[in-house]
Amino acid sequence: MALTDILSTIDAEIATLKQARALLAAGSAVTVAKRKAGRPRKVTDSSPTASPQKKKRVLSPEGRARIAAAAKKALGGEEEGSAK
Repeated sequence: MALTDILSTIDAEIATLKQARALLAAGSAVTVAKRKAGRPRKVTDSSPTASPQKKKRVLSPEGRARIAAAAKKALGGEEEGSAK
């Protein structure tokens, strides 16, 4: 008889759990929106504004010469394109 009591108790628990699942499934379908995997999209303003283009930077010949001299000093006289 103990076995039949255990089985009826388990059946009652299963029925209770099925009711709870049905209630949760009905409530969650309305309130929770499914999200896509990955990083969220960037939020933009509603009014598009034209961003100003950055001005191209120009290197003076003196600056270019200083950079070339520093590169030669750092490489110890080796040429940039030579490979061993």
